[in-house]
Amino acid sequence: MLMKNNIALIGMMGSGKTTVAEELQELCPEYTLVDIDKEIERSSGKKIPELFLKYGEAHFRALESEKIRKYAEKDNQIIALGGGAFENELNRNNIKNNCTVIYLKATAQEIYNRIKNEVHRPLLRKNFSVERINEIMSHREKNYKKADMIFVTDSKSPKEVAIEIAGVLNGKS
Repeated sequence: MLMKNNIALIGMMGSGKTTVAEELQELCPEYTLVDIDKEIERSSGKKIPELFLKYGEAHFRALESEKIRKYAEKDNQIIALGGGAFENELNRNNIKNNCTVIYLKATAQEIYNRIKNEVHRPLLRKNFSVERINEIMSHREKNYKKADMIFVTDSKSPKEVAIEIAGVLNGKS
């Protein structure tokens, strides 16, 4: 497979995108780590839930698209995307054209177990359950499957997943 200059991690909230990206960046120090949600928070001076509440999802998604475009067009980036970022066709094309896209896949139960105590997730404020996660996942799965590679994160540490990814990217697996 022809490798692109950037690596983008996609998947559901709680699939491990941010923590795996941090571990991957340690294994690949020539890359710069960019967490899109953290970049939005840094530049807006507001937390994601506050942006959702105050300005709505459409405003948040516009900020997200702007950051994705900015970083996908650079070189040697490991980009951790928000769970819904890959739903937008413009984002998806931008990411697919400029990044090796890696889908971090986890079961709904695993995701629930990982994030059940995280109250800051805007999409889970109401009726948070394994069923709700499954509902969101089934809606997004068709786009997630457009990734170049899929890595299952269930029962694995972020470091184990990062080592697996680095191995494949470096042609060792």
